[in-house]
Amino acid sequence: MRSRNLGGVLAAFMALAAICALSIVSASSGSGSQLSLPAVEGPAISSLNGANAQSQGCLFASQGLTCYGPYELGKAYDFPSNLDGRGQTIVIVDAYGSPTIQSDLAAFDTYFGVPAPPSFKIITARGTGATGSGDTADWGVETSLDVEYAHAMAPGANIVLAVAATDNNNDINAAEAQVFPLYPHAIVSQSFGDWETDPTAGNSYEIQHKIFEVATALGDTILASAGDAGATWTQYTGTTSPAIASYPASDPLVTGVGGTQGLPYPGGLYANGGYGGEQVWNEPQFDAATGGAPSILFQAPPWQQGLTGYRMRTVPDVSYNAAVDGGVEVFDTPYIYLVGGTSAGSPQWAAIFALADQARAQNGRGPIGFANPALYELAQSSGGHSHNGNNRSDFHDITVGNNALDSPIGFSAGPGYDLASGLGTPDVANLVHDLATAQAGGNPGFGWPGFPNLPFQAPWGGRHQADTMSPGA
Repeated sequence: MRSRNLGGVLAAFMALAAICALSIVSASSGSGSQLSLPAVEGPAISSLNGANAQSQGCLFASQGLTCYGPYELGKAYDFPSNLDGRGQTIVIVDAYGSPTIQSDLAAFDTYFGVPAPPSFKIITARGTGATGSGDTADWGVETSLDVEYAHAMAPGANIVLAVAATDNNNDINAAEAQVFPLYPHAIVSQSFGDWETDPTAGNSYEIQHKIFEVATALGDTILASAGDAGATWTQYTGTTSPAIASYPASDPLVTGVGGTQGLPYPGGLYANGGYGGEQVWNEPQFDAATGGAPSILFQAPPWQQGLTGYRMRTVPDVSYNAAVDGGVEVFDTPYIYLVGGTSAGSPQWAAIFALADQARAQNGRGPIGFANPALYELAQSSGGHSHNGNNRSDFHDITVGNNALDSPIGFSAGPGYDLASGLGTPDVANLVHDLATAQAGGNPGFGWPGFPNLPFQAPWGGRHQADTMSPGA
């Protein structure tokens, strides 16, 4: 299967044209067919000037678009000013990488007034000889998005970029198997994925799950984007039913990150210098909406039992801004892009966990590691959710919108947990404060397919060579 980059619907703009890209594409190694990603273009970095730690204003405002940089996101989500992730390591997994990522990160930091990371290491992993899509341009933008925003929201954390040889699932898995053991207690961000029933997946999910078992035993916190094709992935499957979850976000060892947009749309997230309001991310004009559905591979883990209404694992667990009109500014030579999608949420949630682990270290505690049980316990405890920007709680409860896209099937937001937004979006200062004293996750020990009494049968009926994953689910 192709390592489908679930997290990044990328919108690049030239003149008044809006182009969606970095969405998931499907390719079958058996048939040799492949869907190409749209081209991306944008204004040149050379058109910018000066560094400013405060808001620079949206670079795309002249085209009638809303966008955010680290300053606005930090204010909207209440990132604490006394923590920066120092002493922690964020591992970002991408395919192909970007030949200009070091200079792009430096330009991004200069423009937004972000200090350079204490360490930025790039590990080019050994390949398996598998064939990928060759889509280096879109993966380059995805790499820039992931590195720049994981770093910007936790500027004191060490950044490790694990570069898979191709976007073939076999190479993605090989890169993770090589790099994860080198960084115990790291926070891992994966802005890619695939729908669980993809017939090209082979046994790559099972292999990846075993890699996650090792990583969680080492104390890692693992995140993945929940997808950008709505509940049914219709634009890629060609069917309007059923709702389908995304893997690896659906793995119970992973915290799956869904998407939101401003309420009112598009600029409602950031208002009066702080949090405004949010709804479920659904932008049909870009054929993009957050993923979210029950898994067919894993039963409901203990922390979801009795909460979701499903006997199966459901995603997302949490959410974050994913709007295209209301997206983030990404530097990737020679352009600056306006990027949306659940790709943006995974690296920023990784930064949140870096802040939490720093706070835990200050309290004499080890890293949180496997985080899902703690997140659900905090959300369900007294004051776990806030409404209308009440900053006394850990999560903003998203109660408006749905993730039906290209199909009547989808899930609506409502009070508490739902399959459109999970537990909601973070009030980072409050959440980090509570995670600092939460019980660490330890090694949950879920074997494939996750839980007893659920014999795994590949929905496509067999195992064969995996195809590839692509940037931006």
